[in-house]
Amino acid sequence: MRRRDFIGLLGGAAAFPIAVRAQQPMPVIGFLGPSSRKLFAERLEAFRQGLDEAGFHQDRNVRIEDRWAGGDVSRLPTLAIDLARYPVTIVVAAGLSATLAAKATKTTIPIVFFLGEDPVELGLVDSLNRPGGSLTGVTTLNTEVGPKRLELLKQLVPSANVMAVLINPNSPNSESLAKNMQEAARSLGLRLVILHASTERDFDRAFTNLTEHRVGALVITTDAFFISRAEQLARLTVRHAMPAVFRYRDFV
Repeated sequence: MRRRDFIGLLGGAAAFPIAVRAQQPMPVIGFLGPSSRKLFAERLEAFRQGLDEAGFHQDRNVRIEDRWAGGDVSRLPTLAIDLARYPVTIVVAAGLSATLAAKATKTTIPIVFFLGEDPVELGLVDSLNRPGGSLTGVTTLNTEVGPKRLELLKQLVPSANVMAVLINPNSPNSESLAKNMQEAARSLGLRLVILHASTERDFDRAFTNLTEHRVGALVITTDAFFISRAEQLARLTVRHAMPAVFRYRDFV
């Protein structure tokens, strides 16, 4: 489904004659997010601006019904089902976990995603230029950028021969991410330590391992749980005097 199809889908209600339109329900966009409305504030504002530019104004001719997992991606399947039953006209899924949860409902409701992984490799769409099916969206190919962050750290901390990457083992792409990072580390002549964390209790243990392995710099991968705990992770990197790279500027 292309952008004009998305606009056409939402615009269906607005296209009816006035007498008929008065009887039509306002189209509802379901927004499924892995963290919180506060953490997504800037992106939500950009999303609303995009809708405004397309002629859709919140609470005037379109409504947004959002659901947030608060960093606990295990809640997403239930929230996705809730949106599908609401019902909504279309679902916007933020990130891979939200996209997979929305897809798993097996609803016919169109799904628009934005994520950092390759949707073709994940089997979400047939191809980038012809998605097919009921899913479409945009990708930053952030998983592919992970090794570049490792390379950047090597340039910033040239004395570091051992680096670490923090990965959430519950993330759907954790294995491929670890593999890509290991390959990048070998090409840079680095020894890479893979650290796992899926709860707040895991953070202290992970940072203790940094000291034990004499790690010189840390890559924190993009994950909904890590994003929702960015302040805590930032404090730990400062406490341990650990050079680190993160996806969003809020961490800095």
